[in-house]
Amino acid sequence: MTALTLRLGTRRSALAWVQSSQVAQALRDAHPGLEIEMVGIDTRGDRIQDVPLTGLEGKEFFTAEIDAALREGRVDLTVHSLKDLSLERPAELMLGAVPRRANPRDIAIFAPDVMERLREGQGLRIGTGSPRRQQLLPPFFSKALPFGNRNTIELVGLRGNVDTRLRRVREPRGSERQLDGIVLALAGLTRLYADTVTERQGRKLLDELLADLPLMVLPLTDSPSAPGQGALAIECRADDARTRAILAAIDHAPTRAAITAERAVLAEYGGGCHQRFGATAIEQPNAGTLLQIAGLAADGRDIAQRRWSETDTLPAPIGPLRSWNGATATPPAMRPVLDATALSAQLQGDAVFVAHSRALPEGGAAALAGKRVWTPGSGSWFKLAAQGVWVEGCAEGRGAATAAELVREGVLRLPPAARWSVLTHAGAETGWATNAWAGAQVIPTYANEQGTPDTAGLAGATHVFWSSVSQFDAARHQAAPNAHHASGPGKTADHIRRAGITAFTAFPSVEEWQQWAARAR
Repeated sequence: MTALTLRLGTRRSALAWVQSSQVAQALRDAHPGLEIEMVGIDTRGDRIQDVPLTGLEGKEFFTAEIDAALREGRVDLTVHSLKDLSLERPAELMLGAVPRRANPRDIAIFAPDVMERLREGQGLRIGTGSPRRQQLLPPFFSKALPFGNRNTIELVGLRGNVDTRLRRVREPRGSERQLDGIVLALAGLTRLYADTVTERQGRKLLDELLADLPLMVLPLTDSPSAPGQGALAIECRADDARTRAILAAIDHAPTRAAITAERAVLAEYGGGCHQRFGATAIEQPNAGTLLQIAGLAADGRDIAQRRWSETDTLPAPIGPLRSWNGATATPPAMRPVLDATALSAQLQGDAVFVAHSRALPEGGAAALAGKRVWTPGSGSWFKLAAQGVWVEGCAEGRGAATAAELVREGVLRLPPAARWSVLTHAGAETGWATNAWAGAQVIPTYANEQGTPDTAGLAGATHVFWSSVSQFDAARHQAAPNAHHASGPGKTADHIRRAGITAFTAFPSVEEWQQWAARAR
C-alpha cells in the first residue's frame, strides 16, 4: 500500500524551514506511515530585505505567495508564524491546527562590550523592525539596563534572517552595520536551537553566534509580545477533510484559546505592520489567565491594561465585605546577616537568583559581576539595575516554580539548579530546598525581625490578602475563622494550601484581588 504523502508549503528562511520541519515530524509521529514533502516558497517579505515592512505597500508580505500555492492545490498545508497572519484570511483556507506554543517573550541580545558603554554613558543603538518594540522598549531599557537612566537608547530598523541580525552585534566598532543590541522573538531562537537534524543545524549556528553575548529575556508584564507570538499556524483548504483530520492530532487547545484572545485585541484596537501594542495571554499557576496589554492603539490611545479570567469564580460575600491587604501593611524591619565581602566569599554558583532586592547586601553588586542574575519580578530587577547589576530575566511575579521553568529554556544555556545560588532571607532555606530549585546553594543574607506584623483591621476582615509566607505564618491566627484567604501565585499560595486553608484563591497579583474586592462590595 502506498504511503499517504502531504506537501507542506513554507518560506525558505532557516527559521521557517526548521519550524516547518518540526511540524512535519510531529505529524509523522502522530500518524505513522505519513510522508511529508517540504516545498519551499519565496515571499515578497523575504525578497525585499532593505526596506522596513512599514515602508512597503500592501500586506501579507510573508503569506501571499504561500496562500496562492495552497489555494491552487500545489501544497496541502502551510506553516506560518501566527503573528504574521492578518485577521482577514481567505475564506477558502482554514486554521487546521495550532501546536503547543513556544516561549512568547522577546529577547534582547547585546554586543560584548555593552556594560563598558553603559558605564561610560555612551548610549546604545538597538535594532528592531517592530513598531510595538519601538513603543515599549525605551522606557523599559531605561530602568532595566545598568546605568540605563544616564544613557540614550536609540532604536533603529532591522531586517533579515536570524543569523544576519545576530552578526550585527559582533561587527567591529565604527562599522556602519554595528549595533549595540538587537531584539528578537525568543521562540525563533528556541526552535532553531532545537534543530540538530536538518541541514540548517540551528543549534550549532546559535552556539557560535550567542557565545559570551549578554542577553535579557524581556518580561511580559512590562513588554507583552505581539499577539500570537511564539505560536505556529498550520493552514489547509477548508474543503480538504482528509488533511483537516490529520492536523487535528497536533492541535493544542490552550494555545488556540490564548491566541484567540490575543487576536481579539488586534480586532479591537487595530493591528497590521504599524501595530504599536502588545497583547499576551499568560497562564497563571492555579490562578487563571491574565491578558497583559500595553502600548498604543491605532488612534494613539494608551491601552495599557490587564484582563484576568479566573479559574474559579469567587463566591459573593455574605454581608458587607471588609478587606485586609497584606501588601500595604508595614513590612517587618530587616537585619543584614551577611555583608558584601562575606557574600563574595560564599557565592559558588554560576548563576544567582536574588529572591528579593533587599537580599543583595549594600555594595554587593560587584559580587554578582560575571554571574547570570535573575529576580522574582521587574521591580526587583530595576532596583538591582540601579546598583549596576546586569539582570538577565525575571519570574514576572509568578513564583519560584515559574522562574525555574523559564531558566530551563535550552537556548539560554543556563546551568542546572545545582549550579545556582539563591539569595533570600533567614528561615526560607527549607522552602528553596524542596521545590524546583532543590540542589541550589541557598544563602540567607538578611533576617526579618520577629514580632507581630502590622495587622490593624485583620481580625474583622472577611477577605484577606497575604503578601508572603512569613507574613501568613506570623499573623494567620489573627484572621477570622471564616475569612477568605488570597495571595499571589507561587510559593505563598502553595504554602497556604499546605497549611490546610480551603477558603483560598490565588490571584495573578494584589491588583486583581483589589479589583475583585471593589466589584464585590
